[in-house]
Amino acid sequence: MKDLKGKVAIVTGSSKGIGAAIAERLAADGASVVVNYSRAAAPAEALVQRITSGGGKAIAVQADLSKSSEIAKLFSETSKAFGRLDILVNNAGIYKFLPLEAVDEEHIDKHFNLNVKALLLATKAAVPLFGPEGGVVINISSGVALTPAPASSVYSGTKAAVDVITRVLAMELGAKKIRVVGVSPGVTVTEGLDAMEEMDEATMNYAISRTPLGRVGKPDDIAGAVAFMASADSGWITGETLQVGGGLKF
Repeated sequence: MKDLKGKVAIVTGSSKGIGAAIAERLAADGASVVVNYSRAAAPAEALVQRITSGGGKAIAVQADLSKSSEIAKLFSETSKAFGRLDILVNNAGIYKFLPLEAVDEEHIDKHFNLNVKALLLATKAAVPLFGPEGGVVINISSGVALTPAPASSVYSGTKAAVDVITRVLAMELGAKKIRVVGVSPGVTVTEGLDAMEEMDEATMNYAISRTPLGRVGKPDDIAGAVAFMASADSGWITGETLQVGGGLKF
């Protein structure tokens, strides 16, 4: 499948986990991919090597998106390398579950700076790079935006904000032929189990028991949904967030 041939995609926070799976899938579908990372240089370069050795096109760009100056750097490097942008996947994020009594200002600021502010500023920076034919912004949300888990007030709040931002920007950017959509993963295990670090075995088993499809998600499950949202097959979809959690409802 080469539905994205000739397209250029940025995937933020894509050195590993769900982001890496998304970058690899978009490249497999024909897109030239910018692999963004903050600190994990080695995994990012390894991902670029996998993509290019398979005949795809990719570069790695270091940028800490919690800093607005580095957001500008990411888009400048993309423009230098490819001269355009068609797909922005806002995947970079932070999460840590804490009960209310443990929440402090630093915890709140870290989550909202990256999960919300950086997403907005990255989208703002992307708009001038989209051509007259438009493009698509895909915001990675979370199932906790709709069915929050205990001790997730800050993280769930950021992802609920992402869902609202998706709807608002779809209205604002539609006239520019830019679609804005969301993909909302459920419980998803990555190669380093980083998505499960806050879950003990009992909680994980409970999540599986509440999932009609009887398992936790894999990064490729999410990547497939993102690839669909990036493709022409979803060209009449904007402002919507696709739930990709196996039917899980806490």
